Amino acid sequence: MSVVEVYTEACKLVGVVPVSYFIRNLGATAMTLTHHGLGPLGCKALAIALSDEHIRTLELAYNRIQAEGVKCLVELLRANFTIQHLFQDLSNNHIKSEGAEHVAKMLLDSISLKSLKLSNKFTDDDARHFTEALSTNSRIKDLDLSHNEFCGRGGEYLGQLLNNEGLEVLDLSWNRLRMKGAVAFSAGLKVNSMLKHLDLSWNGFGNEGALAMGEALKFNNTLLHLNLSHNCLTNEGVSMLCRGLEYNETLRVLLLAYNSVTVEGALALVNVVKNTPKTALEQINICNVLVNESFVNLLELTCQEHPGLEVQYGGVGGFIAHKPPKRVDPMKVIQDYLDKRKLRLWDFFRNIDKDGTMRVSVTDFRKAVQQSSIPLNRYQIEELIHRLDRDRTGIVDYRAAPILMK
Repeated sequence: MSVVEVYTEACKLVGVVPVSYFIRNLGATAMTLTHHGLGPLGCKALAIALSDEHIRTLELAYNRIQAEGVKCLVELLRANFTIQHLFQDLSNNHIKSEGAEHVAKMLLDSISLKSLKLSNKFTDDDARHFTEALSTNSRIKDLDLSHNEFCGRGGEYLGQLLNNEGLEVLDLSWNRLRMKGAVAFSAGLKVNSMLKHLDLSWNGFGNEGALAMGEALKFNNTLLHLNLSHNCLTNEGVSMLCRGLEYNETLRVLLLAYNSVTVEGALALVNVVKNTPKTALEQINICNVLVNESFVNLLELTCQEHPGLEVQYGGVGGFIAHKPPKRVDPMKVIQDYLDKRKLRLWDFFRNIDKDGTMRVSVTDFRKAVQQSSIPLNRYQIEELIHRLDRDRTGIVDYRAAPILMK
C-alpha cells in the first residue's frame, strides 16, 4: 500500500477526515500541520502514516492533540528515526500532566530528536519529568520551554537540567522563575559547560536573581547569548550582574531591555566593558533607557578600545550633571562636510544605501557614519538617528533628510 492509502485507511479506522494538506505534501522532508484540528485521533492516523516516511521536521502546533496524541507521537518516534525537529507549540493542544509524562518518555526514548518546543503551561512537577528524561539524553540540542508555569521548584529541576551534556539552546522565557527558582537555576548554569544561547526574559528574576546570575557568569565559560529582558532588574541588579561580567570571557550578547534601569545602570555596563580587557561582549540592549552626554562620551571612548561593541539605548535624554556645550546641528555638520568636498547630500546617503531603497537600518547607518571622517560624536549621531527615525522603527528613511536641513 502507498502512504496515501495507509493514511486514508488509518483515518477510516479511527473515524476522522483525512487532511488534504498532508496528502499533498507527502514526500517533503518538512511538514507544517499547525491549526489543522487533528485532535488525538487525527494525530494517531498521522503517526501510522509517517512510521516509514523520511521526514526531518514536523510541526503540530494548535491541534488539540491532548495526552493521547502525545502518546501516539512517542510511538511514531520509536518507529521513525529520521524525525529530528519536532516543534510542538502545545499551548493549544490541551496537554496536561499526563501528557507531560508521555513527553518525558519521548525525550527518554528518542534517538533522533534534536529540537523540541514544549509550551503548554506545564508546572513544576512536569519540569521534574523533563529533567529526569534529559538526564540520559544528550542528543537534544535545542529545547523551548517558554510560556509555562515553572516557579521555585521548577527552577531547581531546570537547574539540574543544565547537567545535560548536549543542550546548546534553551528558551525559558515567560515563566515564573523568581527568587528561589532564579537562584536555583543560576546555580546550575554556574557549572554548565555546553549551553550557548539562553533566553530568560519575562521571568521576574529581580535583583536576587541578578546576584545569582552574576555569580554564575564568573564561572560559566560557554554561554554566548543571554536574554534577561523584562525581569524587574534595577540599577542595583545590573551592578550585581556586572560583578560576574568582570570575570566572564565568553558572553557576546546581553539583552537587558525593559528593566527598571536608568543611566546609572547603563554607565555600569559600559564601564565593565571598558575595564575588562578580555571581555567578549559585542552587543548590549538597553533600548528603553534614556542616557546622557556622559554616557555617550564614555561609550565613544570604550568603543575605541572595543570597536566591535554595539549598545542599543533609548536615546539621549537622561539627567545631565553639568551644562552641555552649545548645541551643533548634526545635519549642518554633514552639510558643511559635503560642501567642502563639493558633494551632494544624496550622494552621502546613497553611498550608505547599497540596495538603492532609500532606507537603511539604524545599525548600518550608525556604523557608516562612525566609520566616515565626518566630525560627529556619538551624542550627535544619536540625535541624527532620532530625527531620521522618529517612529523608532529601526529604519532610517533618508528621504526626510532634505526637509530636516531647512
